[in-house]
Amino acid sequence: MTSADRWLLPDGVEEILPADAEQIEQLRRRLLNLYSSWGYDLVIPPLLEYTDSLLIGLGRDLDLLTFKVTDQLSGRTLGIRADITPQTARMDAHSFRREGANRLCYAGHVVYTRPRGPLATRTPIQAGVELYGIAGLNADAEVVSLMLESLQCAGLPSLHIDLGHVGIFRALAKAGKLDTPQEEALFELLQRKAATEITHWVDANISDPAIATLLLKLPSLAGDASVLAEAKVLFAEVSSDAVKAVEELQLVSAQVGERYPQAELYFDLSELRGYHYHTGVVFAAFAPGFGNAIANGGRYDDIGEVFGHARPATGFSVDITAINSLLQTEFTAFTGIFAPANLGEPHERWQAMRALRAKGERVVCGLNDSTVTADHRCDRQLVLADGEYRVQSL
Repeated sequence: MTSADRWLLPDGVEEILPADAEQIEQLRRRLLNLYSSWGYDLVIPPLLEYTDSLLIGLGRDLDLLTFKVTDQLSGRTLGIRADITPQTARMDAHSFRREGANRLCYAGHVVYTRPRGPLATRTPIQAGVELYGIAGLNADAEVVSLMLESLQCAGLPSLHIDLGHVGIFRALAKAGKLDTPQEEALFELLQRKAATEITHWVDANISDPAIATLLLKLPSLAGDASVLAEAKVLFAEVSSDAVKAVEELQLVSAQVGERYPQAELYFDLSELRGYHYHTGVVFAAFAPGFGNAIANGGRYDDIGEVFGHARPATGFSVDITAINSLLQTEFTAFTGIFAPANLGEPHERWQAMRALRAKGERVVCGLNDSTVTADHRCDRQLVLADGEYRVQSL
């Protein structure tokens, strides 16, 4: 390793310098204030914990994204969190157990073993909410609405969300009597939208013509709300569970559309994001110029059972780091007051600076420097005139 290499960060790991750090912190605070105004209580989960609880119930995908280390005290395996959702589920089941609705929010770093997309960071800062204890569609509508509020709060100019329901694919897989390997194979093809491969797979594995037709049609059931009406007609002959899932999507999207008429709602009935642990409506927000979702979530009712406290659950997370990169706002220089080193008696100068800071001002103390520079990021200066300390514009 060369001397220069010692200061390099790993691929996908980045530091955040003052301009972005200030904007990210302001965004984080705005989002947490928003969630508090909706009745969500802030929690701060640990950055790492035993993998027994951190990875339980969330499938293989999260396991592969999670860094693992050995605890030198216990000898057990620890995981550095790649998702905060299972931590809040553990809290709801044990350390912060409530009956009825339990609304929790959070903001913090997560760490991935590999980036989730080209040029993506492996150490994003996330904020999000989780709603436990409510099974009705009103809870799904609330979290989708709050995700849209989050995007508006962040200052994004347009709102575009994709909605789906993992129950549709599960119902069709059940109607087609797919075994677990078959279901997994078709799931992988649908994730990649591999139309030709899907056709070959269906021809080789599905004997029921009605089911085969629906599975081939599924990837094309995407677009505006009209695809939901079309899907209900198609599914009616083979699966009442699939029809019910579509109806749930219709009800949730109707509420959201009424609340946010400016939002662009896009439906993708083959969308299986989080399939291995989501159980109902799933959704994601996208922004022009950014390939990955900047927010995503959905219903995941089964996760509480693995913690010994089976509870309905739904929630979402937003990628603060990604949103900040999309805003493209110019850094607003700090406004502050510079106090030169040679300004009057040290004690009186100190008292004057304390008084200004008590009023909320940013005061930069000149230590050996008596002249303000751009690095101080100050637009005013403390002066001593007629025996009094005063603030003057530069």
